[in-house]
Amino acid sequence: MNFPGGSRDESGNPRGGIAARPGRLPLCEAAESGDTIEPMRQQGQKANDFPPLEFATPEGLLAIGGDLSPERLIEAYSLGIFPWYNPGQPILWWSPDPRAVLYPRDLKISRSLRKSLRNRGFSYSVDTAFEAIIDACAEPRRYDTRESWITADMRRAYLDLHHLRVAHSVEVWRDRALVGGLYGVALGRVFFGESMFSRANDASKCALVVLAGLLIDRGYRLIDCQIESSHLASLGARLIPRRTFVETVKEGLTTPSRCEHWTFEYRQLEPYL
Repeated sequence: MNFPGGSRDESGNPRGGIAARPGRLPLCEAAESGDTIEPMRQQGQKANDFPPLEFATPEGLLAIGGDLSPERLIEAYSLGIFPWYNPGQPILWWSPDPRAVLYPRDLKISRSLRKSLRNRGFSYSVDTAFEAIIDACAEPRRYDTRESWITADMRRAYLDLHHLRVAHSVEVWRDRALVGGLYGVALGRVFFGESMFSRANDASKCALVVLAGLLIDRGYRLIDCQIESSHLASLGARLIPRRTFVETVKEGLTTPSRCEHWTFEYRQLEPYL
């Protein structure tokens, strides 16, 4: 296990390579709503073997290997690192520079999207169907015949994080059918977006609007979009230096992150209607 951008030690072995841990570290005791993620962060910090971010390749690839334990994932996100790999590949860890982010108050609401929020008969919920959301995000897309990057191991890892009240989902419904949504990880005052899907026009965009209102209400500073895209840019996403992004994450971590399921209130949508 190694990382592509670093040096090697005197024996020729990669410095800072990531090894899979012999067993999963103990999960935080999150049975009671309101516990913090600090026990998991402390466990991850004790065994942190991610290389420095400046060792990433120009594309942002930082490290290869390791595992997807909750402690590892939480430590990765707290450092500005996320996993992303295709079936058959080892776990790949990324930290691109610059980083695509969306400040919730900068979300662009077009006239057509505002109409969708009002008139398409959608209803919304948060953290009520996380498993269904991640499964829908893993379904093949009409425009992409490749196998989903949401592997069985990735699915299990984020279900674990949701069970610990660290990962959250936004659901969009119409006539009791799930038609759109998204999921991601909440850490400090940053929401790390992972994936979204839509089965109805504008459903995923409406989920993003719900998320923005929810995050503003809870005092979050930004949404991590990871990689730039024209779709996200049209909604207000921008590129910022990795250093600025990591500093924002660290500043947010000075406020303890609560392990709790979120709830949605329609007043959080009012500024966008």
